[in-house]
Amino acid sequence: MHLLKVPIFILIAFLGIFLGILLNPDQEALARPGFDIKQMSDMSDFDPTHPAIPSGDTIKIGLVESFSGVSAVIGEWSWIVTQWVAHDINKRGGILVDGKRKRIQMIKGDTQGKLTIAKEVAERLCLEEHVHVLLGIAGSHFALAIQQVAGKHKVIFMNYTSYSDELMDGRNFNRYTFRPCLNTTMIGDAMAYFLSQRPERRFYILCQDYLFGHALAEAFKKGLKKYKPKAEIVGEAYHPLWAKDFAPYLTKIKGSRAEVIFTGDWPPDSGNLLKQARELGIRLPFASPRMDNPNELYGVGPIGTEGILHVSPFLIEDNTPEHRAWLYCWNRQWKSWKKPYNTASYKWPLGRTGAALSYMYWLLDVIQRAGSTDPEKIIQTWEGDEWNSIVGPLKMRACDHQAIMDMYATEFVHPNKWFEDFAFYGKIIRIPAKYVTQPVPGDLERCKK
Repeated sequence: MHLLKVPIFILIAFLGIFLGILLNPDQEALARPGFDIKQMSDMSDFDPTHPAIPSGDTIKIGLVESFSGVSAVIGEWSWIVTQWVAHDINKRGGILVDGKRKRIQMIKGDTQGKLTIAKEVAERLCLEEHVHVLLGIAGSHFALAIQQVAGKHKVIFMNYTSYSDELMDGRNFNRYTFRPCLNTTMIGDAMAYFLSQRPERRFYILCQDYLFGHALAEAFKKGLKKYKPKAEIVGEAYHPLWAKDFAPYLTKIKGSRAEVIFTGDWPPDSGNLLKQARELGIRLPFASPRMDNPNELYGVGPIGTEGILHVSPFLIEDNTPEHRAWLYCWNRQWKSWKKPYNTASYKWPLGRTGAALSYMYWLLDVIQRAGSTDPEKIIQTWEGDEWNSIVGPLKMRACDHQAIMDMYATEFVHPNKWFEDFAFYGKIIRIPAKYVTQPVPGDLERCKK
């Protein structure tokens, strides 16, 4: 290989890794070899609309998500995240498990946004497709159903996008479910910690009327008591999923003296809520972990999106060579993608995308180190594991399979370095894990040992 033919971003990444190890040898022990995201393969042939999916003797991962119906955008997003990682690992030759090198095969399980179908899909993936791992799913009520199926069939389930604390408590926990993502306590504490540094004191809570919406509202109220005890909740309401008309709720907010609207709404509700609020002349800032979808922000514009307060386990920056190489590798490929992946939402691996990519790499790195698709060996490897990801250090708490991590917060501003047509990330604040870590569930017997 001629040095001049190596892409400059790869040279920068390897130089950064080498200098980091040279200057601080202890970091070498933290970085897991193999599927570190900073060692990404050549992704120039990755096409999310026509992914190269292997067959035969593979490691099968069943992606349970809504690929049709009103929430199909969630499945669309999940597909590119998981296929990106699978493509990378497959180009490296796959994973050595049980004496064989196997590639990653992603298999869709379309829930159509319906709970009964989600259960049926998960059962089919386990019994007919014989998947080694179940993956998903947006909506804590869906996640609860899938983890019950996983426990029944003793299949590993990685919940990387449902946040309710209750999913991992004494009533619902099972050994086969792992949650590498954040939870409602972490969101509530992070937002309250962020708001404790700001002047606003009166908050109105408006969330979706299901398990996650109520759990997040309670977590936010507890967080305020901890970090902003003089705060006042001036109103609280819950709306159905996939609501069309937010006017009744927004009218009450107008008369509430609120200074900030706190919501956990996710697409498409998040975009509809923001747009209708601005159309009704409500310019209050929204405090939200999910109101960062560029396709939704685009339709509202700079003025309507300025001041959104956002928390996430990962916010894109380009302040290190490794991070910069990763971001611009993705962005370079985005320029060649076709619908639906040629939109602003996929221009950069944003907070939720960047985090989910890291969780997927973590799962595959665990399988590689376990050297097997045997769920017992995966459990043994993942419990208590510490992993240095692109989003920062991650630790899988052994007793309840909840990941521990730092959180980040920002206020959307315009202009910004990422998008021209709407406000986006401003100054980023890191919130250390010690301020946002949920205590171990008191009703989970294995956590008492």
